[in-house]
Amino acid sequence: MKKLNHRASFFTFALVFMMVFAGIVLAAAATGYTLFGTATLVSPGNNSPTGAQTSSEGPLETLTVGGIDFDTADGLTFEDLTKLSTDYKFTEGTCGGGSPRFQVNVIQGGVEKNIFVYIGPEPNYTNCPTGTWQSTGDLLESARLIDTSQLTGGNFYQSYADALAAFGDLEVTGIQLVTDGGWQADQTVIFDNVMINNTTYTFESKDSCKDGGWENFTGAPGPFRNQGQCVSYFARGGQ
Repeated sequence: MKKLNHRASFFTFALVFMMVFAGIVLAAAATGYTLFGTATLVSPGNNSPTGAQTSSEGPLETLTVGGIDFDTADGLTFEDLTKLSTDYKFTEGTCGGGSPRFQVNVIQGGVEKNIFVYIGPEPNYTNCPTGTWQSTGDLLESARLIDTSQLTGGNFYQSYADALAAFGDLEVTGIQLVTDGGWQADQTVIFDNVMINNTTYTFESKDSCKDGGWENFTGAPGPFRNQGQCVSYFARGGQ
């Protein structure tokens, strides 16, 4: 019964979110991604100067949401999407109500629909710790559960392997990382080191190297020997 109530509540919320998302003004942009809604860059991230903070507060009638919209290549299909992962830290609230999540937009029968890849302990995706960095690991391992219930023939709990067999040829038109569970309880979460296939998003730029910021890169893409090496890395597009 708990699972059924969670699902019903989330579907009610999802309709509201789609209407809210349609009216959101994009807030900030950088190479490869765009922040929307409440999302903003904050310091520090996880072993780096910068992370992307998102928050959500309810109730449904005045729900605030935030997230990151990632660029996707033309011609990408669901079977081409082989890895989704992120580091995350809750500073307020916890996971729940289908949030936070990766949201994969696909085309089925000429209609754009969503595959939801939830963050948190399976199968209820609740009780994430607060105040400490966590890693999702690869959410698209064959036995991991994802939500394909918006798709014809999909299920609320379906393994990635089964979803791949059923929907692998569907075109992917977008990927977002979304925080929007404030209708259930206020949420604030910071993301860093987001991986989509072989691309890692650290939310850094050459400006993150200044004023001693280069020393904060204790993990990838650092460590750097000095500010100049750090600036050069980002000036070359992360190489």
